[in-house]
Amino acid sequence: MATLFRWLLRVTAALIFLIALGIGLVYFLASQSLPDYSSTVETPGITTPVEIVRDHSNVPHILGENDPDVYFGLGYAHAQDRLWQMTMLRRTAQGRLSEIFGPRTVKIDRLIRRLDIYRLAQQSVASQDAETLDALRSYAAGVNARLAEINHRALGRGAPEMFIFNAPVAPWQPGDSLAIVKLMGLRLSVQLESEVLRARTSLMLDDADRLKDILPDVPGSGIAALPEYAELFPGLPRYAQGSDLPASPLSPIPENGLASASNAWSAAPSRSASGGTLLASDPHLGFSAPSIWYLARLELDTGGVIGGTIPGIPVVMTGRSARLGWGLTSAYLDDQDLFIEKLNPDNPEEYLTPDGYKPFEKRPSIIEIKDEAPITLTLRWTENGPVLPGSQFNLDTITPPGHVAALSWTVLSPRDTTLSAAIGIMKSATVTEAIEKAEAYVAPAQNLMLADQETIAMKTIGANPRRDPRHQSQGRLPSQGWRAENRWQGRMAYESNPEFVSPRGGILGNTNNKTVERPFPNHISFKWGDTQRIKRWQRLMQSRQVHTRDSFIEAQLDTVSFTARSLLPLIGADLWYTGQAAPDGTPERQRQIALDLLADWNGEMNEHLPEPLIYAAWVRALQERLIRDELGPLANEFNRVDPLFIERVYRDVDGASVWCDVRQSAPVETCTEMSRLALDDALVWIGENYGTALETLRWGDAHQATHDHPVLGEVPLLRYFVNIRQSTSGGDNTLQRGLTSATGPNPFENVHGAAYRGVYDFTDPNSSVFIISTGQSGHFLSRHYDDMAQLWRRGEYIPMSLDLDLARAAAVGVTHLLPLPAAD
Repeated sequence: MATLFRWLLRVTAALIFLIALGIGLVYFLASQSLPDYSSTVETPGITTPVEIVRDHSNVPHILGENDPDVYFGLGYAHAQDRLWQMTMLRRTAQGRLSEIFGPRTVKIDRLIRRLDIYRLAQQSVASQDAETLDALRSYAAGVNARLAEINHRALGRGAPEMFIFNAPVAPWQPGDSLAIVKLMGLRLSVQLESEVLRARTSLMLDDADRLKDILPDVPGSGIAALPEYAELFPGLPRYAQGSDLPASPLSPIPENGLASASNAWSAAPSRSASGGTLLASDPHLGFSAPSIWYLARLELDTGGVIGGTIPGIPVVMTGRSARLGWGLTSAYLDDQDLFIEKLNPDNPEEYLTPDGYKPFEKRPSIIEIKDEAPITLTLRWTENGPVLPGSQFNLDTITPPGHVAALSWTVLSPRDTTLSAAIGIMKSATVTEAIEKAEAYVAPAQNLMLADQETIAMKTIGANPRRDPRHQSQGRLPSQGWRAENRWQGRMAYESNPEFVSPRGGILGNTNNKTVERPFPNHISFKWGDTQRIKRWQRLMQSRQVHTRDSFIEAQLDTVSFTARSLLPLIGADLWYTGQAAPDGTPERQRQIALDLLADWNGEMNEHLPEPLIYAAWVRALQERLIRDELGPLANEFNRVDPLFIERVYRDVDGASVWCDVRQSAPVETCTEMSRLALDDALVWIGENYGTALETLRWGDAHQATHDHPVLGEVPLLRYFVNIRQSTSGGDNTLQRGLTSATGPNPFENVHGAAYRGVYDFTDPNSSVFIISTGQSGHFLSRHYDDMAQLWRRGEYIPMSLDLDLARAAAVGVTHLLPLPAAD
């Protein structure tokens, strides 16, 4: 027995030693790719020394004697901190994910290849102005200098992920940066899926008048009647099970309701306490670890600029100089149209045009797949755009037999000068100059918020398709591609894009809300991103005569839900204080407690309160009850609560209260009954998931911000090191927006919001502040991987100063890039 015990002890000790050795080896290999921020590197590609001073938050301040060398430094810094992220963005834009991830990403690659984003980006290089071409080439040289250093010095392949997914990293090219710009356009797109959903819903509803309830127009002037989709394409079934891209953190396609959003506002000197202009910007995108944003300062020949960059792109997308600040919000411009193309019944390789049948433009494309045989796609284009397969975007549910779907989209331009416009905006000194430079901007369409020393302005930038007034569906539904009146007729004049300069009230703002009301075809969009946050913003802006940097910060961080304040009195109108006494533990008692809590609530979606969770679960259950019997399985596409729909139903706008009646039951149910049943549903769900003690619930337990690693975030054990989770306030319709997933076992997870926040004060520009939601580094062993995460969660910021002495005072390192001496 003693001998057995000794052997067991030895085996256990040996196993512990081997495990420790393995962990040590993994740590050693992974840590080799941690960048040395205090180094001197001799490199080709620059003509003068470049200095990269990393301040206390690891924000690089890049200094050089000319602009190309500064862009070189930015490329080098991006590759130091975000190499894996950059290569993944490029692979996605190329449609080459399956080379390292295998079959699970084939559908993503298929779609990207059909859109042909990468080839169009390469073609667009020649359309850039000379300054942008220099920036692209120098930036690419900086990235490649870091790649050469990694290879020469064996620096752990540049990122820990490279050990797991071993794939060669090709040198960076100028077109790669343009491809990422186009890829961001895909992440921000909404109109295509909106058209498909409207068509599917039109087919499903017996009463066409109910379409305006479930897909309501933003309040404003009326819109002329549109044809039913069944009239355009008769013979389609009322409902067909759709097929779409699988939900994946690697997919660039936003899930339903998770496309772009943003806030931006500005104040003129007349509305500023200090007498200078103010600007606040917080663009909203899906959360990830690391964040899509990377903070940087560039010292250019026009002066210093500082703000948020996207790894892979050589420009400050949102930020400020000493003279100008700029922010972006998604404009929701209708820049996508889906066309149903009729095939020649005698030759399926041809499609119908206004001039008769024509052959498709075709080209083969090979997708390499890890551990499997490659597949060959035949890419096809019509005069309207690339042909998309029915297996994506649920197109098979709305495409009749003998037809295919093609997409027109401004992103698919081979002469895309968006980056030239962005660099021009970044280097502008005044609002007027920035608006002029923005004319070259193509896609994705944005509202550009501007403030210089004296003036504020907002301009919608991006190509706006010119449509015929006779267009069958006004771009709201897929239309017949062979009819000339449905086709795009070029681009609207830039001057026609909405523009607001120096408004009389001294305040400008946008929360993706409707900006103008114009009749078709001079409209901007029929679909807008917000009807709720703007109401709260108006209240906050008008509650003060003058504003300060701190009042703008307060507005950015505001968590009061206008939606909750407006909906609860409607849906609970006949429920408040009407119940009879009930013993503890009964459904009736739970309902009374919930209603008592909500009756005293001010609508603040605070992470520490129970009321936000009760409210959110209630309205979610209510919408489910209202629509499930009418829409059947299509109701799954409406998993995100639409406040306008619920308001229409409970105010009985145009007979919308009919949604409260369950069609399959003999009795006629009332809206009060639906509210009560939905509240009981919500309380049962809460009890099963968070407990029955309603007073002790915390919204933050359900509303966790999910900054997950797109690749390693689902790996057991490793996910605890690479994912960043935080309890957060806010909700779908608060200014501090924390958009919920609306699906799965955790429907209130915070998956989309302001991963970048900035507030700029031009009375004292160096008092400006900014923050991102994770950290600067993409290396999970770096202390800068998540060092801003808790600051962001608490609503704190870091200095956004161009004072170089301040950056040097607490620098975490200074990198010197020196020109490689000429060979003898």
